Amino acid sequence: MAFDDKVDNKAEEIGGKVKEGVGKATDDERLEAEGKADQKASNLKQAGEKIKDVFKS
Repeated sequence: MAFDDKVDNKAEEIGGKVKEGVGKATDDERLEAEGKADQKASNLKQAGEKIKDVFKS
C-alpha cells in the first residue's frame, strides 16, 4: 500500500471518528451515522489495499 493511500485512509477514519463524536455530543443521529459510515469505508479501503499488497509480493 502506498504511503499516501495509508495517510488518506487514516485521515478518513479519523474524520469519521470526529463526526461520530460530534454527532453523539450534539445528539445528531444523522451526523453520528455518517461518521460510522466514513469509518467503515476507510476500513474497507485499507483491507483492499492490504489484499493488493499480498498479491504484489
